[in-house]
Amino acid sequence: MEAVTDLSSSRANKSTHPVSFGKISGRVLLWMFLIVTALVIVFPVVVTFLGSLMSNMEITKGGTIFPSSLHFENYSEAWVQANFARFTWNSLFLSGATTIGTLIVASMAAYVVERIAFPGKAVFVAIQASTMFISIGAVVIRPQFELMVKLHLHTNLWGVVLILISGHAYIFFILLSFLQGISRELDEAARIDGCTNAGIFWRIILPLMRPGLGVGALFTFCGAWNEYLRPLVFTMTNPKLQTLTVGLSYLRYGSSAAVQTHYMLAGACLSILPLLVVYMIANKSFMQMTAGSLKG
Repeated sequence: MEAVTDLSSSRANKSTHPVSFGKISGRVLLWMFLIVTALVIVFPVVVTFLGSLMSNMEITKGGTIFPSSLHFENYSEAWVQANFARFTWNSLFLSGATTIGTLIVASMAAYVVERIAFPGKAVFVAIQASTMFISIGAVVIRPQFELMVKLHLHTNLWGVVLILISGHAYIFFILLSFLQGISRELDEAARIDGCTNAGIFWRIILPLMRPGLGVGALFTFCGAWNEYLRPLVFTMTNPKLQTLTVGLSYLRYGSSAAVQTHYMLAGACLSILPLLVVYMIANKSFMQMTAGSLKG
């Protein structure tokens, strides 16, 4: 009798906790996909870093990705030859000004669209959405340059900053979706206390949007930092204002017209460092926003 009872209880346990082969295989495939994706993304970075520690002759010969001896002097030579101090400052100015301007414009636009009723709201949102599907690459460089010539901003980085700030649609929709999760009761309570729309935005809404602003700052800073064509065009007459991405081209050839691949790889590694610092700073905001979207 006890054996029959044990057999029935074991069958009940198996029925309540079935082993799903499909679920296990799905997780295995997911992990395999994530591992392969991570390797594909990380491998070029590792090869670049290892190549930056090689001699130029060793890179030219090829055959291995591991340096026979470490040449850390490549970094100091790249820093001096390409005038990285000035170019880094120019890139920080361009990326910082673009990030601040984009966050201000996009956050104010998102607040007005979400909280205030005005004629043509749907048209404005449609225009913002349409700009995300229109290429603003090299085709529009000439009209943008001609516009900045009329504004007398074609010989400095301020023209590039204004152009990059104008392409804020992606950040606008990120902040708009985040703002929709903030209760309108906070606005009503502040309005009862005599607060205006501007006061509500700066004192209440903006502090609550910090995770969204952190994510927007990360994307905007990285996009502005990696910008190459516009800083190149707008600083042709003033090379001292060129950014780091443009200045890397000075490392390509040495005094003897030989290709300096080792210096270029070292310069590329140096140019990645500010992006890693920004990501570490904004990572907390990114995780908070991701967790909030998963809860929703």
